[in-house]
Amino acid sequence: MPFPDFDPVLVQIGPFAIRWYALAYVAGILLGWRYVAGMMKNQALWGPRGAPATPAQVDDLILWITLGIILGGRLGHVLFYTPQIVLQDPLQIVKVWEGGMSFHGGALGVLIAVFGFSYVNKIDVLRLGDAVTACAPIGLFFGRIANFINGELWGRPSDVPWAFIFPQADGVTPRHPSQLYEAALEGVVLFLILRWATHRAGLLQRRGVVAGIFLLGYAVFRTFVENFREPDRYLQHFPLGLTMGMMLSAPMVIGGLYLIWRGMREPLATQAAEPPGQAKTETP
Repeated sequence: MPFPDFDPVLVQIGPFAIRWYALAYVAGILLGWRYVAGMMKNQALWGPRGAPATPAQVDDLILWITLGIILGGRLGHVLFYTPQIVLQDPLQIVKVWEGGMSFHGGALGVLIAVFGFSYVNKIDVLRLGDAVTACAPIGLFFGRIANFINGELWGRPSDVPWAFIFPQADGVTPRHPSQLYEAALEGVVLFLILRWATHRAGLLQRRGVVAGIFLLGYAVFRTFVENFREPDRYLQHFPLGLTMGMMLSAPMVIGGLYLIWRGMREPLATQAAEPPGQAKTETP
């Protein structure tokens, strides 16, 4: 199928442009923010401990998360995929509007942000991480749809009926729409799995388990789709058919399995905890 004639710029007003890629980030962050805030209000999800943070604290957290996504995503792309620009053209590092964001870098940025926010506000980092990862597929979905609209990160050559001819590839060869595969698996399916874990299975009562399911689920889906996604041309060829995405996802499998294992072994809380964000006090 011919690729739809999408304009990556939604609105252009003089030198100011609103791009679909930017809107994807805005939509993912805003919807994720409201989703997590709603979870914090639903005390039944958290068991005797109660929610780890207040909705007001979630409002403050959103700035930390946004900086983690943008800075981590951009620096991750530079370090993992295009390290040569550090010496060749270092100004390219700050040109985030030209594309080039790494999920794995963004994940590390968010991890640092969650650790930092938890330390400053005296919040259980594992329980806050469970809430943050529960909404992560929302942003992943919009991000992959934006990749498709931009005609980037296309798939490998294919003769399936739904293959697209991407103009920025070679304009001739039909290819897998791997961006849509990722939107479906990393976005929709992973969100439904986490929704079941948080709202049906009661796993928010086991610290770190939801975060572990996210890490494991993302790594499995990303590794699967890498078999249909065309590796970036500027990357070296790795042995055994491995790709950079596969190798960066491997530690997520290990981390995810560990968090699930430790969370399921940890005894469930039987009494209420201190209010979120407040230090414990002792009765004399």
